[in-house]
Parts: sequence; structure tokens; C-alpha cells
Amino acid sequence: MKKKLLCTMLSAVMLFSAAACTSDAGTSSEPAPTSEAVSSAEASEEAEDLGYTFGDTFYSDEPVKYSMAFSDASWYPMTDQWKTDGVFAKIKELTNVELEITAIDSGDYDNKIALSVSAGDAPYIIPKIYDESKYVDGGAVVPVSKWTQFMPNFTNFVETYDMEADLATITRNDGNYYRLPGMLEKPLQDYTFMIRKDLFEAAGVDVPAIEKDWTWDDLYDALVKVKAYMVAEGMCTESDYIWSDLWCGAESGQQSGGNLLKLMGYTYGVASGWAVGDCMMYDEASNSWYLSSTTEDYKEFVTMANKFVAGGILDPETFTQDDSTATNKFFRGETAIISTNRGQIAAFNSGLQEALGDGAYETYLCVIPQGSNATMAENTRLENGVMITTKAYEELGEEEFIKMLRFVDWLWYSDQAYDLIKWGIEGETYEVVDGKKQLIDGWFCGGLGYGDPTPDDTEDNKDMRLEYGYAGGNFWYGHTVAQMTDNFTPETQDFCDRVSNYRGLRSINPPLASTPDENEQLNLWMTPLKDKINAWTLNFVTGKKDINADWDAYIKDCEASNSQSVVDLYNDIHSR
Repeated sequence: MKKKLLCTMLSAVMLFSAAACTSDAGTSSEPAPTSEAVSSAEASEEAEDLGYTFGDTFYSDEPVKYSMAFSDASWYPMTDQWKTDGVFAKIKELTNVELEITAIDSGDYDNKIALSVSAGDAPYIIPKIYDESKYVDGGAVVPVSKWTQFMPNFTNFVETYDMEADLATITRNDGNYYRLPGMLEKPLQDYTFMIRKDLFEAAGVDVPAIEKDWTWDDLYDALVKVKAYMVAEGMCTESDYIWSDLWCGAESGQQSGGNLLKLMGYTYGVASGWAVGDCMMYDEASNSWYLSSTTEDYKEFVTMANKFVAGGILDPETFTQDDSTATNKFFRGETAIISTNRGQIAAFNSGLQEALGDGAYETYLCVIPQGSNATMAENTRLENGVMITTKAYEELGEEEFIKMLRFVDWLWYSDQAYDLIKWGIEGETYEVVDGKKQLIDGWFCGGLGYGDPTPDDTEDNKDMRLEYGYAGGNFWYGHTVAQMTDNFTPETQDFCDRVSNYRGLRSINPPLASTPDENEQLNLWMTPLKDKINAWTLNFVTGKKDINADWDAYIKDCEASNSQSVVDLYNDIHSR
């Protein structure tokens, strides 16, 4: 009966697909079954007809291989053991699916993916995509929103947590979205600063007492006091910098100022650093779009960032150095503050422990200072996500393509796969005690925020992420607050509670329903414009350009790079 039902369904799908091919509404030549929204119950019914429904473990009756790109981080590089005994082996054991991995260094991931997509030899499954814009109009990736009725875990989350408005922000002019995003029940602030609390307190600065309402000026004044203390104690000289940050330079800063300028920029209502792709911002009061990079708020932002450099606090090499250079300075006690995120906290504490010794330091995760507003840097419920190449559809055929989507649904959106990817195997790497997951003795995991509990022990404890590839960044983004926080140490949970209490949420920019031709034109304008903005911004911040004397020249340079044309086209599209 099910076999007959499957054939009937696929026949109907193919008829609809044939009709869809004659439409010029979309940008991909790939046939698609429907663009109509379906409920999670309907998704489960359609998927059940194909042998898979909400809550099921996906399993292929026959062994199958799917090609997948993998962003390979240098600080926990993939090994063959992940395939023989680790995360990929367990995925294969549970699903009968072997993932053929194309490992790409995370520092060059976006460029290599773009090249492989252009060449037509990209893998079927491409995770860790933050911006799919450049892949949409050429038809190289599938409009996945037309296929989510075969993804019951995905559709259940959308329905349960009212994600429709969020998905609208990535929906294109043709009514489709082309990336399966990680979805969050609520936004959580991830990136922040770790400080040497012992040094701040010794300098007379009580950060927990002032951080609720502190500003960047307050942080600057605090660091001036900390530096004075460190100089007096012989820990550094007047010519040394006590802030030398990572995720901003040659390795991961993307020539934009990376994480630091992203965090600081958002507190002034502007997009910079890693967020420069969102430099176009929406003003609700005037119902119009504007370029945030040329506003007075932006000028105030770069002036504040430059204050830290000019005052001898922030090392200008922050924007050119490798990440390891910054972390090693922090570990050796040469600096007193550094950017971090939940996945790095344990590694940073371990680095301090190894370099300085037990009891020689105390750390604290501080709330990001205010600029012109008091909002969190994170404001979206969508994370990076997964693209599916049209090549997958063409080579697999419709029935097998749908089967692959069911696997993708399980791997990225099911509770079972989330626990597997994040925690490993219950009874082997973790256990549940009083309803809370915890690693079993002998295991630790920097990716979960748990450092080696006995680093000097003669028995070698193993890092679960390094050993087997669990808790890696390619899979477990999104999900519910309970799932996202089930690994939080008391330190991390306390930080999240403070952020929630002290900071509000920024509004989200509305979707821009641009056509393929408009997208192409915007890309032609925006690529060199962003390069220009990044270059000027870094010169302003590091003092190579004088903000007051050279600001007008900067504005004219942006205008010469079609900034006004971009603004005009955004507003023309928005007014339709």
C-alpha cells in the first residue's frame, strides 16, 4: 500500500514540477513539488508515506553515500578517527548513510565553496553558510522552501516556535528561501569578552558592580587603571598594549575588523566587522533603508574604537595578527581582556592554567558595554545553515533527492541527532544525572566549555571534540533554549542571565524582495563598496586616517563607489 501511495505522490509531484519549470517566478531550473506552506502534521503525513516522520530515526534500507562540505577548524582539525570511530561513524551506524566529506580549512571555507559551486563540482550538502545570496540567482542551489514538506522535524520547529516571520527575512523575491537555517527558540548572546578579574580588582575596578549600565568610555577608563596597575607591578611597560584581540586579523577577521568591530558597531546601531554584509539598515520611523556605514553613528563608533588604540590600550596589530598570537598574549598574562565565545571558554581557562598556574588568575565573562543603545549584539533567531546543490537533484533523481532531504532533516533538526552531535554517545562519552547531561570521567570538551579537569594527571583525559569530532561547529546550531544551554557551566549560565537582564533586543531588518537582476546589480555595487568601507574603517580605527580631517573624503569615496545608488535601489525595492 505504501509503495503504491509513494508512486502516486511522486507522480503528482512530477506533474507539478513540470508546470513549475515553465514559470519564470523562480531563479532555478530545478523542478520542485510545491511552494505552498504545509503544517508540521501535513509534513509528517507526507514524510510518513515515504517511511519517515517526526521523531523517527532516519534509516536507509540500502547503504547510501551523500557528499558534504565540511568547514575544518584548525583548532580542532578533523582526523580519520572521526570516520572510523567518531561522529561520522556513528551517523553511518544509525542511518546507513556514509558522508563523503570534502574538508575545507575554515579560514578559506567561503571562498572555496564559491569556487566549487561555480565549477559545478560542489558537494550535495553544504553546511555552515551564513549568506547564500551569491549562489541563488545562478540556479546552483535548490529553493529548499519548496521541499520542506518532506522535513517533519524542520516544519515542527517552525510551527511550534512561530518561525514564519523569521524565515521571511531570508525569503527571496520568488517567494523561496535557499538556505535551511539553524533556528533558535530565542536569541542568545554568544560572543563577549573574558577579562582577568583579578587584575581589574587589583586596579580598583569592580566590573560586576558597574557592567549593567557601563559604556565603552567606562571600559576604557577601567583598562587605563588596569594598565597603570600592571605597569606598576612590572607586568608590562607604558608602551605595551593590554588588549590584543583575536577573530579580527589575518586568520579570521576577513579584512573587516572581525568580531570586535561587529560587537562594538551594533552597540551604536551600525553594522561593521563580521556584520559588514548587513551595512544596509532599516529605519522604522521613516520606513526607509540607509547605509549605516556613512552615518554620524558610524563616525561615533570608529571614534570610540580608535580611542582604545590611540590611548595605548588596544593593540593595532589586533587587525592583522593570527588568532594564536592574541590568545598566547592573554595566556602569558600580557593582556587583561580578550574576545571569547561559549566554545572557547574552557580552552582559554586551560591556557591560563598551563601558563600561569593554579590560583594565579581569575576570569569573568563581562556584558558588552553600551554605545548609543543598550541592546544585545545578537538579535536574530536564525543561524547559519545548509544549502543543497541542484547537482544533488540532477544526479539523485526526485525520489532519492527527497530521501536525502529526510536525512538532512534528521541530522540538523531532530532531537536525537542534536544530542549525538553535541554530546556523543550516552554511556560512553556522557551520562544523565538528575536530568542533566554531564561528561563521563576521562572525557572533557573545549567545545562544550569543559576543560581538562586534571591537566597534570598521569592518566590522559581526552577531549571529545578532538578525539571523535563531537561538539563541532558544522552541525549543532539552533534548537530550543533548553538544548542550547544544557552544557552551560555555572559561569556561562550566569553570563547569559546577566545579558538577558541588562540588555534588550535590536529590531530585525525586514526582508528585501529583490529580483535576480536587482541582486546582480546590488552585488556589483556592494562588493567594491564593502571593500572600501572596510579599508577606511580599519584606517580610522588604527589611526592611519584622521577621523575628523578625513571623514568627508571617506563619504565622497563611498559615493564614488555607488553608495547612493545602493540606497536608492534598496528603497525602490522596498516601496513596491
